[in-house]
Amino acid sequence: MARIHRPRNYTTEEEVNLALVEGLFENVLNAIDDEAVDFYIWPDYIQHSPSARQGTGPLKELLRRIKRDHPQSVHDVKRMMVDGDMVMVHYHARRWPGDKGWAAVDIYRIENGLIAEHWDVVQDIQPGSINPLSPF
Repeated sequence: MARIHRPRNYTTEEEVNLALVEGLFENVLNAIDDEAVDFYIWPDYIQHSPSARQGTGPLKELLRRIKRDHPQSVHDVKRMMVDGDMVMVHYHARRWPGDKGWAAVDIYRIENGLIAEHWDVVQDIQPGSINPLSPF
């Protein structure tokens, strides 16, 4: 799935945290499965994204809408990193084949085996960029 960046040997806790977030992308976001959300995220998790409301309810609503409107949606993970209870994921999201989509970085804080907090930074992929390098 993803290239996991290992600048050092990860602790057992860090490996578990990576596996949790990797599972979120595989079993929730790419599977577009709102019912699997509760296996990965605390119901009252703290959401820092300015485009999302707090808790898992709004995320489940979004997943149901995406499954209905964009069933070929994909989150293509490019790299993952972990530092203690923080996991960072750099990925390319697209809603349909041919969609340029966006580059995103999500940061998750893990607490007691579930995602407790989330931040994201999102950048639209623009055709005709003056920079020849990919954001990935």
